[in-house]
Amino acid sequence: MKTVVSYTTLDDRARDIFRHIVETYMANGDPVGSRTLSRNFDLSPATIRNVMADLEHLGLLEAPHISAGRLPTTQGLRYFVDGILEIGSLSATEQAVLESQYTESNTMEGMLEQASRMLSGLSSSAGLVVAPKADKAIRHIEFVSLQPTRALVIIVPDDGMVENRIMELPAGITPDILKQASNFLSERLYGKTFGEMRGAITNEIKQRRGELGELMSRIVEEGLATQSGDGTLIVRGASNLLDQNSINDLDRVRLLMEQLEAKETVSKLLEEAGQADGVKIFIGSENPVFGGSGHSLILTPYRNGAGSFVGAVGVIGPTRLDYAKIVPSVNFMAEMISRNIRKLSEG
Repeated sequence: MKTVVSYTTLDDRARDIFRHIVETYMANGDPVGSRTLSRNFDLSPATIRNVMADLEHLGLLEAPHISAGRLPTTQGLRYFVDGILEIGSLSATEQAVLESQYTESNTMEGMLEQASRMLSGLSSSAGLVVAPKADKAIRHIEFVSLQPTRALVIIVPDDGMVENRIMELPAGITPDILKQASNFLSERLYGKTFGEMRGAITNEIKQRRGELGELMSRIVEEGLATQSGDGTLIVRGASNLLDQNSINDLDRVRLLMEQLEAKETVSKLLEEAGQADGVKIFIGSENPVFGGSGHSLILTPYRNGAGSFVGAVGVIGPTRLDYAKIVPSVNFMAEMISRNIRKLSEG
């Protein structure tokens, strides 16, 4: 059983050795041995091995192979990032360099594309930007039965660009229930967006469930859900992940690629970013979106002129990312995107 480590658990010598192990690992990705460490400390290899054994017992280090050096665990990297690493802000010069490279775009798509590409270059990993699908005012919504357990959802927004979705139906749904659900949503959504009306409609369903009926209520809820979680995910620099990983890690990179392509990835990223006040760092297996691949994710929201959450920008890469450099860069990129969004809305 791993010991829970507080920031005061380690003495100065153990902290210095642990810091050196993590920084060396971040620099080259290789296990660090006691002989390598002894060149940087006025301590014998045996003393260093004892300290490393203590760090391993605390769950901060692990040995990938017998008689090999040690690597930081996910818990160890979390301890390092939260308790040892100093993450500041970009200097005025660094901000000026980024601003000189960032060309404000007249379109949302161009702005997000550029941000993702810049973050990839800054991190030598993959830069990603996620934005929710544009929430359009609705003119009409209709449910059309396809099979006893499936229906076609026809959504007609004000711009006339009709959208069709397939949804699963609970048992017992009749054409009359589908028609009632269509009328219910169309009346309440007319001229409004899903985002504007989702809360009000959900509350009305809760209050009138007995009157509306369980099946009718479920169809309306499912209809609202068809507009949840869709959006745009732009990833640039994914090939960098292959360059940084050995042949033994290719399976994890393939898994990450599959996760990036999964349709639920956008909604998961938006959910995580929407709950964040600032930068969130997920390390390896902590990662709620790409945890199985063992990659780290740095994510922060960007906002509109009213301060409302719009989307998220970030970097995904190996656990040995340069967090001290990338975190403030991601944060400043979000600030530049937010500023550009305000200008677009004003113009």
